Amino acid sequence: MLVSAKEMLTKAKEGHYAVGQFNINNLEWTKAILLTAEEQKSPVILGVSEGAGKYMCGFKTVTNMVKAMIEELNITVPVALHLDHGSYEACYKCIDAGFSSIMFDGSHYPIEENVAKTKELVQVCAEKGLSLEAEVGSIGGEEDGVVGMGECADPAECKMIADLGVTMLAAGIGNIHGKYPANWAGLSFETLAAISEKVGKMPLVLHGGTGIPEDMIKKAIDLGVSKINVNTECQLAFAAATRTYVEAGKDLQGKGFDPRKLLAPGVEAIKATVKEKMELFGSVGKA
Repeated sequence: MLVSAKEMLTKAKEGHYAVGQFNINNLEWTKAILLTAEEQKSPVILGVSEGAGKYMCGFKTVTNMVKAMIEELNITVPVALHLDHGSYEACYKCIDAGFSSIMFDGSHYPIEENVAKTKELVQVCAEKGLSLEAEVGSIGGEEDGVVGMGECADPAECKMIADLGVTMLAAGIGNIHGKYPANWAGLSFETLAAISEKVGKMPLVLHGGTGIPEDMIKKAIDLGVSKINVNTECQLAFAAATRTYVEAGKDLQGKGFDPRKLLAPGVEAIKATVKEKMELFGSVGKA
């Protein structure tokens, strides 16, 4: 059964740990993350971007696959299925498709419009028992070949959005999506502390969890970050393990070309990455 992310994140904020959101791309990804969450007795959030949703033949396909997998694999830990960086239209598609959590990324709208659309979604999600994540200040990273350095959100704007009744808030604190450039200045803990002070008990979300040094992650959790998004790191681990398998010529031995064998090392690499992150975030045994 899918659950909203509200309870798991409230507990995480109170307990000074964070729940990982791991993005899924296909069946293997989903299975690897769910099995690891169960093994580690950790709550987990499965993130689905609009692009990944399209790739997996639509949000309904994703919901049905995840629900069936939870049942077939006897997953007992809390699992939230979450739309990542959703447009206004995608939010409604995911609500209809049976997602248990959504993120409305209205950061590119003027603040008034972001507020109006967020307000509306707060009401819809409350009626249906879904958790809602909002974003203030844009998260940097590569989009259309342009690498943004990651802006810092305005704590006053964060409070304005938090007060609308969202479940959790993603605020830019110098973090970016993808690999971090060599000249990255690091996270702005000053901004994070100021935002934390303004929004009180609200769980904060850190996007772009790949490549942030461990001490920074721990400090961010201490300052109120309760959800950390990881995507690129699992992709890199999967790709490296698959490359090793193919370069060793294992796909040419026996039935090594069978996709179940070909993808197995990559799946194990995802599991190892997820386990490592859950340990770092402190969510192991918290289900």
